[in-house]
Amino acid sequence: MGVSRSAAVALSALLAGASAQAQTPDAAPVPVPQVLRNAAADPGAIPAETKSPAAAPESPGVAVPAPPSAPEPAAPPPAAEAPAPPPLPSDPQSAAVAQRLADPAPLLARLSTKEREAIQAFYALGAFKPVWIVDGAFTPAAKAAAARLAAAGEDGLNASAYPVPVLGTQGTTEAQVAEAELKLSAAIVLYARDARGGRLNLASIAKLITPTLDIPAPDAVLGRIASAGPSAGALLQGYNPSQPGYLALKGRLAALRGHSHAPGAPSVQLPPGPVLKLGMTDPRVPMLRARFGLETRTAGTLDAGPGNPETYDAGVAAAVTSFQRGRGLPATGTLTAQTVAALGRPDTATRTDEGEAALLVNMERWRWLPSDLGRDYVLVNVPEFRLRVVRDGRQRDEARVIVGKVESPTPIFSGMMEYAVVNPSWNVPPSILKNEFLPGLARDPNYAARRGYEVVYRNGNVSVRQPPGERNALGFIKFMFPNNHAVYLHDTPNRTLFGASQRALSHGCVRVEDPFRFADAVLPEAWSSERLKKLIGKGERQIRLSEKLPVHLAYFTTSVDETGTVSTAPDLYGYDARMKIALGLSPGSLLVAKAPAAKATAKVKPTTAPKPVAEARPRPVREAHSDVEPGRRSAAPRPPADFGEPDLWTPRPARTSSGWW
Repeated sequence: MGVSRSAAVALSALLAGASAQAQTPDAAPVPVPQVLRNAAADPGAIPAETKSPAAAPESPGVAVPAPPSAPEPAAPPPAAEAPAPPPLPSDPQSAAVAQRLADPAPLLARLSTKEREAIQAFYALGAFKPVWIVDGAFTPAAKAAAARLAAAGEDGLNASAYPVPVLGTQGTTEAQVAEAELKLSAAIVLYARDARGGRLNLASIAKLITPTLDIPAPDAVLGRIASAGPSAGALLQGYNPSQPGYLALKGRLAALRGHSHAPGAPSVQLPPGPVLKLGMTDPRVPMLRARFGLETRTAGTLDAGPGNPETYDAGVAAAVTSFQRGRGLPATGTLTAQTVAALGRPDTATRTDEGEAALLVNMERWRWLPSDLGRDYVLVNVPEFRLRVVRDGRQRDEARVIVGKVESPTPIFSGMMEYAVVNPSWNVPPSILKNEFLPGLARDPNYAARRGYEVVYRNGNVSVRQPPGERNALGFIKFMFPNNHAVYLHDTPNRTLFGASQRALSHGCVRVEDPFRFADAVLPEAWSSERLKKLIGKGERQIRLSEKLPVHLAYFTTSVDETGTVSTAPDLYGYDARMKIALGLSPGSLLVAKAPAAKATAKVKPTTAPKPVAEARPRPVREAHSDVEPGRRSAAPRPPADFGEPDLWTPRPARTSSGWW
């Protein structure tokens, strides 16, 4: 039987190594394994498992010295053993808390994995001792926190999302105490998160809603509330916004609910029994009469005596029909099992009218803003087309603004204004260059030159720059607060547009009606509007603020002033409808609600403006002009500071005789 070529080569190499070792002085003789001796005499005797797949033949009859013994194969490293779980605390109650935390069963449905891990870390630092339940009873801090959870509706939250566990009156086991302890912790953590704006997935509302939410750490919340004693409820409520605008909405909500929601009728627990129809007799009927405020029996007449109190007569059936209609049940007048169950639940008047829903939606938006707006700040309310400057906590100035179109919305977030640029140039961003500028060049080679633009062709790429000047799309000054959306506040040469009542006309940036008056309010005192105007036409000049100034781009469609007057603004980008669905205030699907963008665009176009040729074909909706990948908030690098949206191609409407005000 012949040997394979690969096996022979492998054997030759092994024996050659043994020969070299044998010739080395002081080398100890190495015994040759029997299998190799046999192979030297008869290569075909190599067992199959020793044959190598990559070897060459050797010449027959060659004397082969004894090779060294093959080294023992290294033993595989032992498999890493899973670390042993830490020992349970010796205290039975602490051990029960540790065991419940180790159990993967959820504490509350909306609690995230990270929040649960933070809760576990909090208890581990305290040797897993309960903080809310001591000697079988809730602590003062637990009672105060539980009262705040039950009153969550005052702040527009849903109290049912934060269930408060109940301790039995009989002896409670360690496991039951651990369950109640941890569920109360989970409810407190969820309340604090929701109060700071973590209730909704904002990307599902719109990708251009990108505030930086200051969600408190769960372990910090638990430590702070548990140590507050009777003040724990007020401390927990403090995670809600405290700005006057939010408090005014909250007060309006309380007044609306107090006026429209009368106390619900009491519930009644009926014992099991058959389905009751008109004319039947049943011992449960008197309980129904008491529930609906009916007479104990029908009155007697000349033709008939008083009725039987247990008769399911027309009066009882009519009351049941009305109840069924109010609870959304089939209004048959028959006492079904479903109706009995509904009678056992209190009437909480859960339906929300449009006025209340508008308040709840706008209260939620206050949670998107920082808990501290700053002593000085700029607030732009996009749907209102209005900007306000606050200095030392008091409003110093306000101005009309132009905001993004429906197809290029102004993002909603907060930034920090760092500097202003006088006589700015403008580099046309890629989105506008592709969608609007290049088609113009294709129609007219002199399109750019006639408008004072510089077109640069380099390595097959085209870039367009508009130098400073009176016709510059940024006007004479721009105010920069660097952000991933490449939006900012700026002047505009098309100042007649501020006379329109509907001012959703830009590509995402915010244009200010009187930029020099605005500069007076935000720039250092040394840079007055008169001094700035002297710089016009003298080249680009950057002016840094002595302190960064917070800029908040907000979206409020309902507000209440200090006199209690309610003001409304149009739901410019359709966020109200989407938020009502997300908050469960109206039926529907967010996927469906997002679809009709083209119809919304038609609603916000100025009625007096002719439709430009460049927009004759419908364009896809753009989530502003940023180069940031949709859905990414901070991973992408910021675009150049001189990129922005200025809308050179927005048509000028006919001159209006009076302004919005």
